[in-house]
Amino acid sequence: MDHTADRLTLARLPSGVEIATTIHTYEGAADGPTVYVQAAQHGQEINGTETLRRVHDRLLDAEGAGRIVAVPVADPLTFDHVSYTTPEQFDSVNPNMNRVWPGDPDGTLHQRMAAALWEYAGDADAIVDLHTGGPNYLTHVVFMEGDEESRALAEAFGTDLLLSEEAGEDADAEWAARDFGGKLRVAATDEGIPSITPELAHNKQIVEDAVERGVVGTLNAFRHLGVLDGAIEENGDPTLARNHLGRVTADDSGLFRASPDHAVGDEVEEGEHLGTLYDPASYEVLQEARADRDGILYSLAQEATVAGGDTLLNVAWRRE
Repeated sequence: MDHTADRLTLARLPSGVEIATTIHTYEGAADGPTVYVQAAQHGQEINGTETLRRVHDRLLDAEGAGRIVAVPVADPLTFDHVSYTTPEQFDSVNPNMNRVWPGDPDGTLHQRMAAALWEYAGDADAIVDLHTGGPNYLTHVVFMEGDEESRALAEAFGTDLLLSEEAGEDADAEWAARDFGGKLRVAATDEGIPSITPELAHNKQIVEDAVERGVVGTLNAFRHLGVLDGAIEENGDPTLARNHLGRVTADDSGLFRASPDHAVGDEVEEGEHLGTLYDPASYEVLQEARADRDGILYSLAQEATVAGGDTLLNVAWRRE
């Protein structure tokens, strides 16, 4: 495929310094769909960026149709700060870029950055938004419940777990409280653009297994959409489940010891013991964390110091 790379100014800092990123475009030999793929909306989530570097090497010698638009660093500001959100002094209103899509060219810093990228994403026929869920998570792919084209794209991408997510009025109270309607995947799906969010697991470090799952999955998505020639490759044994259901949070602040007998990906039963929260000073047990349903354990807190309300674990409910 023919490749070009262009710099795009997303916004400006108060000093006049430009916040810029690189847009990679790959053109096939024939007409076809346009696919938009990005990584590092959250700057510490670098495995998506490494995924796109390796995908780049594969695309240069590949045959295909249509166009692939790839942005390896969607948020340079958080990338430079190795952070999930932007420093407060730059955007105290919208510190999380993945809550403001499709953006606003006259809005806050992150809204302007999202609006600049939406000029590309909004014209696509499908979107892959690469994230990394952190060391607590099993690699998985999220798509909007009820959107069959997004589900098919998720199935093509692969991994061992596909999570459908309720949205809007069908979602729980957390949806509105955390502004999930402003996620790129949600905004795009609302516009009729099939979209998925692969969560490659781990952050701040390149983890080979997560990156390779991302490479195979991204190329599979391109093949499924018809922009890349070749057959879809095996990329895990996908199980379909529901997102944002089996979440167990900390009743209080303290130290959390995850059960050494469990790991993400395990099948668990309702009531199964998965960890203990205790007071580090008095040794008092504050909470025995147990699965609240049968399903797949797809997150289990590994950072032991937790605050009240923090997520200790997630169990995904299997669905057809």
